[in-house]
Amino acid sequence: MTTTDITIHQTYLPHTDPQASLAFYRDTLGFEVRNEVEYNGMHWITVGPPSQPGTSIVLHPPAADPGITEDERRTIAEMMAKGTYAGINLATKDLDATFSTLQAGDAEVVQEPTDQPWGVRDCAFRDPAGNMVRIFEQR
Repeated sequence: MTTTDITIHQTYLPHTDPQASLAFYRDTLGFEVRNEVEYNGMHWITVGPPSQPGTSIVLHPPAADPGITEDERRTIAEMMAKGTYAGINLATKDLDATFSTLQAGDAEVVQEPTDQPWGVRDCAFRDPAGNMVRIFEQR
């Protein structure tokens, strides 16, 4: 078996409000903004943790995909509003401090820090677009 040198470079999350997304990912989570692109009235924002310069989240307008129909766009918007369309898992060494910071930043709390029966301790929030953001405590 051959091993390859593959890393995670980017992941995509939809957003509905560029300024609210910046406030959440940059100002509340402390991610750095790596790129911003505006084109045809749409806005893409690339962010990531300062300690991981090779890993980024691209916040994108869900309407940007030319291959989807209007019905699919409506379905995506409905799922985003419910928080069931997209999500990401993050990790921190101090879950309680991170939770306090997010809670003070008016992020929508879904779950307070909890010891899960499968052995992790985590909490959950929704970002401004409704994406589920789970944060695990690194032990």
